[in-house]
Amino acid sequence: MTTPARDQPAPQRLLFGHPRALAVLAGTEFWDRISFQSMQALLTLYMVEQLLLPGHIEHVVGFAPFRAAVETVTGPLSTQALATQTFGLYLGLALFAPILGGALGDRLLGRSRSVALGALLMTAGHLCMAFDASFLLALLLLILGTGALRGNLAPQVGDLYDRDDRRRTIAFQIYGAAVNLAAFVAPVITGLLKQSYGYHVGFGFAAVGMIVGLITYLAGQRIVPETARRRTAVAHARLTGAEWRVVLLLAALVPVAASFWVAQSQIWNTYNLWVRDHLELAIGSFTVPVPWLQAVDGLAPFITLPPALWFWRWQARRGREPDEFGKMAVGCFIFAASTLWLAGGQFVTDAHGRTPLIWAVVFHLTSNLGWLFFAPTANALFSRAAPISVTATMMGLYSLSVSLGSVVSGRLGSLYERLPAAQFWALHAAVVGGGGLALLVFGATVRGRLFPRRAAVAGAAGRV
Repeated sequence: MTTPARDQPAPQRLLFGHPRALAVLAGTEFWDRISFQSMQALLTLYMVEQLLLPGHIEHVVGFAPFRAAVETVTGPLSTQALATQTFGLYLGLALFAPILGGALGDRLLGRSRSVALGALLMTAGHLCMAFDASFLLALLLLILGTGALRGNLAPQVGDLYDRDDRRRTIAFQIYGAAVNLAAFVAPVITGLLKQSYGYHVGFGFAAVGMIVGLITYLAGQRIVPETARRRTAVAHARLTGAEWRVVLLLAALVPVAASFWVAQSQIWNTYNLWVRDHLELAIGSFTVPVPWLQAVDGLAPFITLPPALWFWRWQARRGREPDEFGKMAVGCFIFAASTLWLAGGQFVTDAHGRTPLIWAVVFHLTSNLGWLFFAPTANALFSRAAPISVTATMMGLYSLSVSLGSVVSGRLGSLYERLPAAQFWALHAAVVGGGGLALLVFGATVRGRLFPRRAAVAGAAGRV
């Protein structure tokens, strides 16, 4: 009986100590995120400033029943509140879909075909954004495409490494760097396109990015291991009782992790309105496009990643590097402090009552240090702990925490019109800070059951 290749990976040619396939997967994710971040930078502003206004909203097919369904749950919404709620629902469903897309790749199509299908659906969705009438269809296609692509791309990163290979966490840091490079590039370009040519040209750029991502993935298939690209026989193995317990523990972690994404998702949503309403965007005669602040959010991790990696290596040499739960909790605390800093911007204003631009830049640098501690570490945790046969599904399960946080942030976004900015952001700081405390408690309770081999090694070392 052969051992699954996942536990004993075949030798692979290395690039800077990592399999070359990591560059293909990270490159594909870069272009996926170019597409996704372009939507993220424009969508709320597009709805508030154009789509939901008279002369446009009447042309959106199906929007009246959609609005009625939303307001049945939320009550009557202003145009601005409806926009933030719609963004939250879109983002929440798009980030829930990978759990279904992961199952599609694990059980039916395989990962390569699922990624290709997702890219094609997302391209079609972006093209539908060119017309008011097809707005809701565009969101549906983008949601389905994101599920198929995201649910099957990130799990291939984990498949490049043995389950206890320390490089796995570093690989997800590199993969996260591709995400953040795209998060820097996309808002800069779409912000300029929107300012010069309008929203629809910006959405068209997102479609081009997705096509390039698909080409990158298909061109690099020959160096991606077969076990990463397609389902294997082990994918149909029944879960043991111990594996089911791990699945349940990871599911219980989802609402805890969602607390981080409530705050982070608001930076993609209502934060754009806060920037428009409260931040001093004029630099001489030039007005900084609102989406450019999202670009700072993408650039910041490149500044914070090298010192963070050095710090973790320094801790590891001394046996003090925190485990996944410790790093995630620290990330929540840093993000909470950064959001409080954002709340303080209301009390530091110029003669026109606007917060200096540098205040937001400092926020992005510090909050993204929190993101760096939390997000790639959470990906690595789910990848390492998940039973082999349902890895992609469990990675999709983690995206459920982002989905849940996004939906909640959309609901909290309706408070933006009713609360002072300081209270609005302090509320989000409390949510993410409370999540950090919950992670410390959760980790202390379950880490031995999630990683029994690691616990056994630690116990043996303690007995020596």
